[in-house]
Amino acid sequence: MNTWPRNILHRIAEADDLHIAPLRADGRTYGTPTWIWSVVVDDALYVRAYNGTRSRWYQAARQQKAGRIQVAGLTLDVAFAPVDGAVNDGIDEAYRAKYRSSPYLAPMIAAGPRAATIQVSPLNPPSQEASQ
Repeated sequence: MNTWPRNILHRIAEADDLHIAPLRADGRTYGTPTWIWSVVVDDALYVRAYNGTRSRWYQAARQQKAGRIQVAGLTLDVAFAPVDGAVNDGIDEAYRAKYRSSPYLAPMIAAGPRAATIQVSPLNPPSQEASQ
């Protein structure tokens, strides 16, 4: 997977407006953008499905492995990869730090959403200059 330019990753980490749109089954059309929480851990971007693995956007992301995100005034083509294992502990901590005052925090670090964790990586990394 490609890595994010630092300035882009910083903008994404600070934002609370990430919308995700995995490709549809045709592999060309983007799905309806869905607003979700996102966190950055060890220079990687992660998202979780509030409704766990039953979430439609999560299922599409797992199946199609690509899509688009809109965040911090940017529209970016991305790749999706499922996540499991110990990295989820760091993701939980990042959720606690970023969303500590939200009543939705406890459900987002519960087993269902935790099982629906996705790493989001740029398909074609935007250049530092083009994204400033």
